Order: sequence, then C-alpha cells, then structure tokens
Amino acid sequence: MAAMQSAQSPAGYLRHETLRNGTPVRVRPVRPDDRQRIISAFHKLDAETIYTRFFSAKKELSEADLGRMDHNDFVRAAILVATLGSGDDEIIIGGGAYTVNSPPGAPLAAEVSFTIEEDYQGQGLAGMFMRLLIEIGRAHEIERFEAEVLAGNPAMLAVFQRSGLPMTRHTEDGVVHVVMDLGRPATSGAAPR
Repeated sequence: MAAMQSAQSPAGYLRHETLRNGTPVRVRPVRPDDRQRIISAFHKLDAETIYTRFFSAKKELSEADLGRMDHNDFVRAAILVATLGSGDDEIIIGGGAYTVNSPPGAPLAAEVSFTIEEDYQGQGLAGMFMRLLIEIGRAHEIERFEAEVLAGNPAMLAVFQRSGLPMTRHTEDGVVHVVMDLGRPATSGAAPR
C-alpha cells in the first residue's frame, strides 16, 4: 500500500491497493475526463447489479448521474474509482461515493454508495472504499453516513457492519435504512478490509 495522500482534497489523491485475489488497483478521485470510462463500466454491469445500486432497471446513466463527477470536491461530495491499466487503457472496475445531503447549518450527513463490477465483487473493494470514504468524511467533519440498501443485498449490509462504525438500521418495504456515526472512532479490530 502506498503512503496515504491527504484526505483534504482530490488534488493528488492516489492510493495503490491490492484486491484479495492479488490484483493491484489504483484508487483515485473521479475526473471529468472519466465520463466515457464511467459509461463503459455501467454498460458492463449485470441488470441485477444495476437494480441493487439504483433500485430500478436502467439502461443508461442520466445526465444527473454523470454530472456528479463535476462536483467531486471532497467537501460536499467524494467520488472515488478503482481502476486497472493506465492512460487510454485505463478501465474503471468500481466506485464509491458520498454526497452531503444535509441542509446548510445542520450537522453534516452524507449518503454513501458503491458500485462494483461483478468480476471484482467479493474482492474487498467495497470495504476499501468504505475505509477511504470514512477517512475523507472525517477530514471534512461529516458526522454520519446514511445508505438505503435493498434487504436482499446482504453483502452490502455486511460491508457497513464490518466498518466498525456505530450503526443503526431499520427496514421498511424491503429497504434497509442504515445510519453510521462517523463522530466516534471505529471499534478496534473492526476496520473494513
């Protein structure tokens, strides 16, 4: 693992990580020039993965989805991608993000989400994104992460459970609303990997 760049800003932020199967990946902030890489990655996803991420069947990403890339300042939004290759051959295999959803003046809360290409699911990417987003969120005084997860997505719920963050959850109509407290440190030995 490379030394940690500052969680204060996306400028220069780069991590080198290794998946459980030994595959080396680069983790960096999404950039405006990633638009076509994001679209290509989305088109490779299975319908089930799209449904568990967006709670609906989607054939294309909307302009609103793609427009999020332009607001990756690590303050109101942090969007990280895991990539293989470099230059023109670089491909995106997963992403993790948070978006602050609290009104001005209220305690900072952010919605957290992940999308992992099926060939790389179960390799620790979501837990790695969670660990990095916790660090970035804490650097920007975010007090809690929130997520909506389909009850039939136990893998994602397990990522949140393993984060070590104090967590509450309630289920309504097959959707689990999860709230994780970033204000308190993670419990020892429970950091995601």
